[in-house]
Amino acid sequence: MNEIRKSPIRSIGYGFIPAEHLPEGCDEYHLRFRQNPRPQPWRHLSTHEVEALVRNQNTSDDWTRILVTDPFHPELVRHCKFFGLVRIGRLEPWYLEFHNLRLPVGLYDSTIISSDLGDNVAVSRVAYLSHYIIGDDVILANIDEMSASSTAKFGNGIVKDGEPEQVRIQLEVCNENGGRSILPFDGMLPGDAWLWARHRDDGMLQQRLREFTEERFDSQRGYHGVVGDRSVIKNCSILKDVRIGTDAYIKGANKIKNVTINSSAAAKSQVGEGCELVNGIIGHGCRVFYGVKAVRFVMASNSQLKYGARLINSYLGDNATISCCEVLNALIFPFHEQHHNNSFLCAALLQGQSNMAAGATVGSNHNSRANDGELVAGRGFWPGLCVSVKHNSVFSSFNILAKGDYEHEIRCPFPFALLSLDVAADRLQVMPAYWFAYNLYGLCRNAWKYAGRDGRIDHTQRIETAFLAPDSVNEVFEAMELLRVCTGMAFLQATRPDTAPSAEEALQEGARLLEADDPTVDKLIVTADGIERSRRTTVLLKVRQAYRLYRRMAGHYAMGTLVDHLAEQPAERITVALQALPPARRDAWVNLGGQLVPQADFDGLRQDIRTGRVRGWDSIHAFYLAQSDAYNDNRLRHALGCLDELGLLPAAGLTTRTLAGFAAQVVDTGRWVHEGVLASRRKDFDNPFRRMVYSSDAEMEAVLGGPDDNTFIRDHATALLEREVRIARLNEALVD
Repeated sequence: MNEIRKSPIRSIGYGFIPAEHLPEGCDEYHLRFRQNPRPQPWRHLSTHEVEALVRNQNTSDDWTRILVTDPFHPELVRHCKFFGLVRIGRLEPWYLEFHNLRLPVGLYDSTIISSDLGDNVAVSRVAYLSHYIIGDDVILANIDEMSASSTAKFGNGIVKDGEPEQVRIQLEVCNENGGRSILPFDGMLPGDAWLWARHRDDGMLQQRLREFTEERFDSQRGYHGVVGDRSVIKNCSILKDVRIGTDAYIKGANKIKNVTINSSAAAKSQVGEGCELVNGIIGHGCRVFYGVKAVRFVMASNSQLKYGARLINSYLGDNATISCCEVLNALIFPFHEQHHNNSFLCAALLQGQSNMAAGATVGSNHNSRANDGELVAGRGFWPGLCVSVKHNSVFSSFNILAKGDYEHEIRCPFPFALLSLDVAADRLQVMPAYWFAYNLYGLCRNAWKYAGRDGRIDHTQRIETAFLAPDSVNEVFEAMELLRVCTGMAFLQATRPDTAPSAEEALQEGARLLEADDPTVDKLIVTADGIERSRRTTVLLKVRQAYRLYRRMAGHYAMGTLVDHLAEQPAERITVALQALPPARRDAWVNLGGQLVPQADFDGLRQDIRTGRVRGWDSIHAFYLAQSDAYNDNRLRHALGCLDELGLLPAAGLTTRTLAGFAAQVVDTGRWVHEGVLASRRKDFDNPFRRMVYSSDAEMEAVLGGPDDNTFIRDHATALLEREVRIARLNEALVD
């Protein structure tokens, strides 16, 4: 049966911190006063004020425990019950208005227990307000229960003094079995979550990260809930152990428990109707609306949950949106989009700029009697309509999957590729460099969109939004080598069917054919082993085109990075800048929560954490900032390494003539990319099946706009022109 405890009425509002957990020499208010060290002079009520409060049908267990500050108008307090120490800020005859809701300043029809109320608050029909610190100009209206317990952790993965380990909140990201669990904390960045979740074999690292989290918070009992200045909370059922920043707006929530909601005037967060949020952290500028269910979660800044979305045991990165669908045990980097119903994402690491189409199912397709495996996808993962993907699978950057049931595990090493199923032939098809050939509009528009939608106020991590960057370009180089091997093997097997060529022979033959852009390649059936865990064939489509595009775009990235670097220099310093270029090195990079970092530097961070040189999360975040500052230089070194590997870096060193040639190629490829953007956009307008729903071209243009009447296309053209102007100035300096 339920355990209902009976205690004297006079004890309500007292004994918030159990005596055994009070530090020596402290009372139950010591943390409250530390949280709210208001300098204004508190005073006791006068006899006249007590009489006025009683006439207004207010009650208190002890009127001497009610402290106020001037000006205080007792007529603004009506039908309230007070228990314990209550401190009330200025109350003046104003009303507060927010979104057409107008409420008089004051306290009305509420029960208030051991709380601090800021200046000119409007508290109306709050049935139970206990152990909270309320800021200035706050509106609280029609709330059933708003309380904080002495062990409140506000969503952080810690335990308080005397609590058992079992109450600790953990996020079981990336894997359902909990083997990658991380402890959430307020301020956790995507890089923090990835660092912790992925390196489980590094025991010392794991221990240090746990220590950093526990050291970040006080284990003492007795912290009060907080509502920051100018926040509005109305028509809610239960808020328990919640910390809310300034300028937040919460309306119609069913339940919010053990949650931090970060909010500020520069990045306001909102929670809407029907939401139930338990054990979580919400970043600045987030939106949570319409029946959302979130349990054991972190939402990084400027992210959104809406329309019945479910987010469980997951980390959602910055600038991401999930609606109408379910996400479980996922670690998601910034700029994730998941808008449609029936989409399901489970036990996955998505490394940013991903998009889940309607009906896509990633996860919950058990391969065995064990829990689901894991899925890892690089930036730009895009499973199409009704795609079903089997765990374990790994996808490189910017992979798009055509509609179908992918019944076998996949390891796709080709970036910018289209994967599809040839059902009739029962085989998997991969078209490398698909995005470059057929949808530059989508690729370039996404990069433009992500950069424009970055609503973070904390830029500790520099999120890379360009599709050509060290991570994806490294994958391009690896894919080019694999294409050489596969092509050479196909050619040798076709021309020497009785021999078994070695991988080295295949590599040399494939390099000869592809570097020469030999049309013979088009006649070959090029297959790849190890892409799919099955006995059926995986066929590579349009290999010669893919190799040519890979090489061109890798060169464009490398030459563009160098040319842009030099174009930023004053004309008189071009020669000096040329001589000061770093040594060429195409080194390995990692995607650290959307921030790209050289592998060697990241390994150094891990070593410094293990040895104690890095002593906390703030120090790790300082590493992110340092890497953000060093990114352009590191990328320049990487670009020079790419030029060297492509055979474009002269052995005698760079000259002005070489640079002029690079500049011309950057301009040429930039124009080619823009033409590709326009061409892929115009396909939608030239398609007769798209046109047939419109009575005329004029109606189609009125509904859709013209093919070139597009903000992105105009911005892309402007950026191209500005780059060409900078390059022209560089060329003038090179000639001089």
